[in-house]
Amino acid sequence: MVSTAVLSPNIKGDVVTPGHPDYDTAIHRWAINAEKNAAVVVYVKDEADVVASIRFARENQLPIAIRCGGHSPTGASSVDGGLVIDLSRHLTNVRVDPVKQLAYVGGGALWEHVDKAAIEHGLATVGGTVNHTGVGGLILGGGFGWLSGEHGLTIDNVVQVTLVSADGSILTANETENPDLFFGVRGGGSNFGVVTEFVLRLHPQGRNVFAGSVVFPGGSLEKVIGFAKEWYPNVGEKEGMLMMTTAQPDGTPIIICNIFYNGSEEEGRANYKKLYDIGPVADGAKEIPYESVNTLVNPMVVHRNGVYWKGVAHDGPDFEIVANAHQKIVEIMKGGKFMASAIYEWIPLKKINSVPFNSTAYRRNPKPNCLILLGWLGSAHTAEMVDGARTLTHQIATCVAGGEANLKDSSKTQGYANYDPEGVKGDGDEVKDKAAIAFGDNYPRLQKVKRKYDPESVFNRWFAITPA
Repeated sequence: MVSTAVLSPNIKGDVVTPGHPDYDTAIHRWAINAEKNAAVVVYVKDEADVVASIRFARENQLPIAIRCGGHSPTGASSVDGGLVIDLSRHLTNVRVDPVKQLAYVGGGALWEHVDKAAIEHGLATVGGTVNHTGVGGLILGGGFGWLSGEHGLTIDNVVQVTLVSADGSILTANETENPDLFFGVRGGGSNFGVVTEFVLRLHPQGRNVFAGSVVFPGGSLEKVIGFAKEWYPNVGEKEGMLMMTTAQPDGTPIIICNIFYNGSEEEGRANYKKLYDIGPVADGAKEIPYESVNTLVNPMVVHRNGVYWKGVAHDGPDFEIVANAHQKIVEIMKGGKFMASAIYEWIPLKKINSVPFNSTAYRRNPKPNCLILLGWLGSAHTAEMVDGARTLTHQIATCVAGGEANLKDSSKTQGYANYDPEGVKGDGDEVKDKAAIAFGDNYPRLQKVKRKYDPESVFNRWFAITPA
């Protein structure tokens, strides 16, 4: 066991080691398969705590992980035998300046905190569609949300960050101060240090929006795709739809359209009239307070079940491709071991892709995302379940990509990095440098930033960048 006698007196927050009453809770994560047995968990209270934690880890040769919301299914926020810098207990404050329309957000806050604080002033920013996601991982990986059609990615609304680097320096990064670091953190993940505060641009936002789930039987798939194929090429900035294809526990196919319109119920229903004309079997869409919109799918993504997922970029609504993937999903559900779904994220991309490719680390893509998700009960978790889920996810991804060759061609199908934490190209293929795939043409520039701020790769979770 690592002795923390030297560390503890230098920490204002809390130090937790195996045997501590809080230890089990400290290593819990959203996905049970992401949980790892850390040697030390430090609930940091400020930048000085982060500096002391990094110094202690380096002096004791402990690998470091950083935790905010703990949502990475492969354990980017966990580490076996290492030190976790946990921001989630003390660094959760959100302060809104309604005059400047800025939010000062602690690095351990959840999107729930941001949504609620901002809307009190009639403001909002692009946040996660699951509000118990941490701000840190989502922002540093890019960040999609219901407001992306109007305001772009979350990183497009980052004005400034405060970051503790590998050598213990406390740095400010924005467009004029450390601009190379500012480029890197907007999409480059936790490669460069621990972000203790984000400053986010806010936008005027109406108090209510129209949103919810509209459910169709599996037999309506062709009609739903027909609607989407007509609607999506001309999608307005105030709307968006996440279409989930899945099945009930008995294998009965269903389609769940999570729809959004940034306006009144009257406007929203008029906007989706052709979808409603198909004839849903259930309609949960209604006018709701804005801060509730990112809670709608929370019941389907509860904590401490097993999760494996993969993101695939696709060409948009296509009946044959969606039907093939859906058939595979139904087969998996009938098998009884896994819950399976594919979520096609048809949100407006024009604003996102109007930002120059090389202005941020994030690899922008003109194609929408599809998130393939396999889950299993936490009580049934084993390492073999992860292996089985990986194989089945690959089979669904092959359908969505339109074949194995397309799936292996990252220029065609590389998805959102936060959705593809293993960088899997194909079934069993070795990915020698998954960061090179994730960041594409931005990778050489990121390697130079890595060399400057973390030449020894102290921060090496998620898509670890190799220093130039």
